[in-house]
Formats: sequence, structure tokens, C-alpha cells
Amino acid sequence: MEIKVETRAEVAIVQVIGDLDGSTAPVAQQQILAWAKPGCKMVLDMTHVGFMSSSGLRALLGIYRQISNNQGRLLLLGLSEELQDTMSTTGFLKYFCTCGTLEEALAALAK
Repeated sequence: MEIKVETRAEVAIVQVIGDLDGSTAPVAQQQILAWAKPGCKMVLDMTHVGFMSSSGLRALLGIYRQISNNQGRLLLLGLSEELQDTMSTTGFLKYFCTCGTLEEALAALAK
């Protein structure tokens, strides 16, 4: 699992590469939360996440809560159909705004 971050127009674009499971999710959450400053705008690019366990779902929810509690905004980008189905079935998807492209995500956060 790898985390890459770039910043565009005051938006942190966090790319997650690899599976989010019991061994990688806590590390990913810690690395992502390092960018979750009060009032932050973040795009979490999940394009390269092939598998996400319940630990990964909990990590995403923790990230969402931290950012939301600090008046920030978080969008998910590039969820595979499988991840969307899993998140929808478990009720996790209702917490997140999702976008199909980075341009859509940046435009949504600019509002």
C-alpha cells in the first residue's frame, strides 16, 4: 500500500495505491489524517484500490469523521463498481460524496 499526495488549488489530492485491509488500513488512515487540517478540502483517489476489507471501511469512516468534525470536505474519486457496491450495501456510501473524474471533484470542492 502506498499513499501519494499532491496539492492543487488548496485541495489535497490523496492517491491510495493497493489494498486497504487489516494490515494496511491503520497506516493509510494515519498518513491521510496528517493532511486533514481544519477546513481542509481533500480528494481521496481510490482508483488503484482493488480490495477493501472492513478495516478499510472503518479507516475511511474515521477519516471522514475527522475531516467533517474540523469543517473540512472530503470527496471520493475512482471507486470501482465492487467498492461502490460494498460501501452501498454496508451503508458507508451515504457518508461520502463521490466523483467520476478529478476535474469533477475539484469543481465540486470549489463551490
